[in-house]
Amino acid sequence: MSEKTVFAVNDMTCSHCVGTVRRALETALPGADISVDLASHRVEFTGDRSVGEEAIREAGYTPEAA
Repeated sequence: MSEKTVFAVNDMTCSHCVGTVRRALETALPGADISVDLASHRVEFTGDRSVGEEAIREAGYTPEAA
């Protein structure tokens, strides 16, 4: 079982942002367990932390340690 990574992504402001972040993570980490919550600006995923962090950055968002 992979370790879960949690980031605060405070620049996610709408459902479109949520979809963009989710798609970026699904592409970068196929098969990962991904949870994106707009209300808390919280993103959780399993898999390689650095790969997920880079995917979020490349999608145009700023992941911060939660």
